[in-house]
Amino acid sequence: MDSVVSDAAASVVGGIPLVAGFTEPDEDLKAWQTDRTRAPVATKIVVAGGFGVGKTTLVTTVSEITPLQTEALMTEASEETDDLTATPGKLTTTVAMDFGRITLDDDLVLYLFGTPGQQRFWFMWDDLVRGAIGAVVLADTRRLKDCFPALDYFESCGLPYVVAVNHFEGSELFEPDDVREALTIPAHVPVMIMDARRRISAIETLLALVGHALDETPE
Repeated sequence: MDSVVSDAAASVVGGIPLVAGFTEPDEDLKAWQTDRTRAPVATKIVVAGGFGVGKTTLVTTVSEITPLQTEALMTEASEETDDLTATPGKLTTTVAMDFGRITLDDDLVLYLFGTPGQQRFWFMWDDLVRGAIGAVVLADTRRLKDCFPALDYFESCGLPYVVAVNHFEGSELFEPDDVREALTIPAHVPVMIMDARRRISAIETLLALVGHALDETPE
């Protein structure tokens, strides 16, 4: 039986058949997408921290795909549990997770999972961290205590992590050593100051985590 796709309607790129009308030949493809011998290493990263610290912003900033967000409008019902003192303009909150992807090299792809910050959603953390190589714990110097639950969690489960202070406009800028002392972070754990709105700053944080995770679990 003759094929319903004519020879003129199909082409091959890197050994992968492309059907006209479904895939554009000039699409900006990565090398690993057209060469089956160069399949990338897919790694899972968790982005955690307190409420309103910038987890969704970080994932959105670096993701090369349209990020999956589970943002819901905040209502009066959450006023008793969500402290908006430091973030009075915040109108939404993550109720499940954020998801994004970034290709750091031809052979390394990071899948980012942002955790919800409020205590009532902590029951989901065990599922979100399963299979992750490490975590970024975001901190806000105006409310450092909010990141203690995440620090305790990753310490208890032995998952490598870095601490990234998301510097907000109008807040006092502290040195990484000061933050390390305030949070009693072990000397081998990287602590850095970053801006979740700036792509290069967020990528530097992810690279620091990947390097730290390799040092902690080289196998």
